[in-house]
Amino acid sequence: MTAAIDAQGLRKVYRGRRRRPGTVAVDSLDLRVEPGEVFGFLGRNGAGKTTAVMMLLGCVAPTAGDATVFGEPIGAPASRSRVGFLPEKFRFHEFLTARELLMFHGRLAGMSREACAARIPDVLDLVGLGDAIDKQVREFSKGMQQRVGLGQALIADPDLLVLDEPTSALDPLGRRDVRDVLLRLKAEGKTVFLNSHLLSEVELCCDRVAILDHGRVLRQGPIDELLHSIMRVDIRADGLTASLVEALGTRGSVETWDEGAGTLRIGVADPDVIPGHTRALVDGGADVHSIVPHRESLEEFFVRVVQDGDL
Repeated sequence: MTAAIDAQGLRKVYRGRRRRPGTVAVDSLDLRVEPGEVFGFLGRNGAGKTTAVMMLLGCVAPTAGDATVFGEPIGAPASRSRVGFLPEKFRFHEFLTARELLMFHGRLAGMSREACAARIPDVLDLVGLGDAIDKQVREFSKGMQQRVGLGQALIADPDLLVLDEPTSALDPLGRRDVRDVLLRLKAEGKTVFLNSHLLSEVELCCDRVAILDHGRVLRQGPIDELLHSIMRVDIRADGLTASLVEALGTRGSVETWDEGAGTLRIGVADPDVIPGHTRALVDGGADVHSIVPHRESLEEFFVRVVQDGDL
């Protein structure tokens, strides 16, 4: 199956001034996004995410490497026609109504006036602006502007939706609405490429992620596989002795132990060892009140990978 996005060795170097060395913004980017998935593109500020996205959209020429969108070279009209894009920083004509704004962008995308007129109410309903269809953009709150921005990215019914921080101005209910939209698009077979700092939202809606730092991909893969490797187990029990805690430490790393409170936290690499912890506690004479496993969150995983800087 042809990938929605396929980048191989993509590199961007901005030339320095007055014989100063250039700045490597993206270095040897290998990335593959499959059709029909929600893909999270993660990295701290200055990691190279925006430059990478601009290259994939054909707005910035790569220094080296190659990439395609649905099998077409990046920047080619055939690839751009299948992409909807919402940048992080955008400004729309404030004198236009939501209807007029989507008509404008639909016509720019090559849609007929009739097709635009028929689709606009459905798109605005989808993004939660059905009641504001004839309201001017200057009257919109920041959250409403972000919603209409998502609407303009969707108006031409693209196969690939590229979103840069689409929920940054939204409240929790608005974020849930956008998440529901993304999951609906996925169910329809659309591909979503999501760049966001809200890792809790990414964890809820993305199938796979890539973590970028200093222009290079540190980790890439399905979220379930990336977060399966490390877990922690919170144990509350009476009779936790030093010898028993030491014995449990051979099955995992003891992170914290409060003898007075009877609490213990152990890091484990395999959740299958947890039943063995229970047996060891009971056999050691402890009265177990609870054993609660916790999977590493995407935020914890991201911080650990970026701080380690491992490839």
